[in-house]
Amino acid sequence: MSDGLFEAAGAERLARQAPLAARLRPQTLDEIVGQEHLLAPRRPLRELVEADRLSSVILWGPPGTGKTTLARVVAATTAKTFCELSAVSATVKDVREIIAGAKQRLGEYGTGTILFLDEVHRFNKAQQDALLPAVEDGLIVLIGATTENPHFEVNPPLLSRSTLFRLEALDDAALRTLIGRGLDAEGATADDDAIDHIAARSSGDGRHALTSTEVAVALATRRSSAGEASAATAAGRTGNTNRANVESRGGNAETAAPHVTLADAEHAVDAKAVRYGADGHYDIISAFIKSLRGSDPDAGLYWLARMLDAGEDPRFIARRMIILASEDIGMADSTALLVAEAAARAIEYVGLPEAQLNLAHAVVRLATAPKSNRVTVAIGRAMADARAAGTGEVPTHLRDAHYRGAASLGHGEGYQYPHDDPSGWVPQQYRPDEVAGNVYWEPSDHGRERDLRTARETDGDEQHGTH
Repeated sequence: MSDGLFEAAGAERLARQAPLAARLRPQTLDEIVGQEHLLAPRRPLRELVEADRLSSVILWGPPGTGKTTLARVVAATTAKTFCELSAVSATVKDVREIIAGAKQRLGEYGTGTILFLDEVHRFNKAQQDALLPAVEDGLIVLIGATTENPHFEVNPPLLSRSTLFRLEALDDAALRTLIGRGLDAEGATADDDAIDHIAARSSGDGRHALTSTEVAVALATRRSSAGEASAATAAGRTGNTNRANVESRGGNAETAAPHVTLADAEHAVDAKAVRYGADGHYDIISAFIKSLRGSDPDAGLYWLARMLDAGEDPRFIARRMIILASEDIGMADSTALLVAEAAARAIEYVGLPEAQLNLAHAVVRLATAPKSNRVTVAIGRAMADARAAGTGEVPTHLRDAHYRGAASLGHGEGYQYPHDDPSGWVPQQYRPDEVAGNVYWEPSDHGRERDLRTARETDGDEQHGTH
């Protein structure tokens, strides 16, 4: 009995000393922050968990997005026996022992087994193959968690027998919710800019946000204690009246709650925030875009570095580059849009700080690409016509002729199928009469558009159907 008491006391002390992220680990689906696309009411994954009918799944997502948390929630709700292994340290022997135990439980008690395998991508082919028969027969329900693309890291037979769920990096709102919970748990408060800084520096990682919050609170507590000790010392030198004044201003270390400032948050994440308000935010992104438009890669890299160092959301930077790729480069180099979009995807796959390389790659590529705003001008002209033109009726020969009765209305009559012509093109009107002669897109002399312009001038506008 004494051993049990000591064990319980030790477990209690360990719980108190556990990191904030461990202490705040959700116990129910409703406590999980983010992943609404999977866990909102009536979403498939939530329905399966609540009904205890989960089949083998692979949870794929960046660090700190709730993969292990979700598995622990399943453990708390399932009637099955829950086993857990880490692929970092587990062996084939461990897997076989889990399978043997699952067979025994099913035979003796009719109880199923769920195996949570963390870092499943670290299992080699032989280890994954050892799992395959048990997963295939349903003896084991596998919950595999991975930060790597399972299409490359998980054996196809095992992947094909599992449902793949993609977890997304937490957005700013979710991170702020977590930080707020952390502050409440620590009995602390924080300035808004401190919370914003921790959220921005967490790169969608909830665990990182809570760890940074815990460190920031510790720093705030120490700073507050040091300040109060200095004030108390000064009060002791000048008499009890000053001591009472110090305590009346909140200088009582036993009652004052720690308050996290931006400086505490900066030290917690070991990165100084470049302070700029709303005006600075828009001024810097404006300078960044104008530098890329002006084909100055060095200026683009400088403003990129300023924004990253300030904790700007990298997804915001990537979105602006995607817009620029069509707005200021367009058909002069269509691959610029692919590069910008790839950089945006890299942020989700890689995360900061490594993703700064992908952003820098895109900055240099977009800055050095040939420039053209003709796509921007073209859609502007087309939008103006769409709003100002007449009825804009679809020409009869272009109307849908696939439903019964369409032929009696004349739909499709006179339409010429371009592939029936050896050239793959036939002269045909594709717009309402009132705008049929208007030209929207006029290629420039820059980059690929130069070739398109030459072809248009050589063969004639009409042949290319650009009216």
